[in-house]
Amino acid sequence: MVIFLIGFMGCGKTSIGRKVATQAGFRFMDMDREIEERCGMNVAGIFERHGEPYFRRCERELLESLAGQDGDLVVSTGGGVPCHGDNMDVMNSTGRTVYLKMSPPTLVKRLEHGRDKRPKIQGMDDGALLEYIRRTLPGREEYYNKAHFVIDCDGAADDYICRHIAGYLESN
Repeated sequence: MVIFLIGFMGCGKTSIGRKVATQAGFRFMDMDREIEERCGMNVAGIFERHGEPYFRRCERELLESLAGQDGDLVVSTGGGVPCHGDNMDVMNSTGRTVYLKMSPPTLVKRLEHGRDKRPKIQGMDDGALLEYIRRTLPGREEYYNKAHFVIDCDGAADDYICRHIAGYLESN
């Protein structure tokens, strides 16, 4: 089984994904880290050198390779993965999708550190970041809300989120 964690940047896909994988005895993959490894540079470098369309092609190729995956795997997707082409349909048909939902103010707090590593928000102050999230999130939620399971993560501890994901997986 492949479990795809989706949601806006900063919602905890990687940290929650690692914990869920460990608790369930699954392997874990962060799509951005895998792409960085394959390309030999970080995401910001890929965007700068090759542009976003190239990066999105890399995401798609990786997603297609996961579709035939044997064994149990938790995948932390990039925030934009579900919103391009038919990626959300591919994930829904080849695995289980879980949307880690958070409000814009919570996302701003969670993105307080490390903005320089995220090409889309480099150099933004809190006000600009909040405006970016409020402008971007509604369009993305059109895709995110197609997930098999949605968890409202505002104010929720990681253990609570992991228990809810485990409960969902046990019942499906």
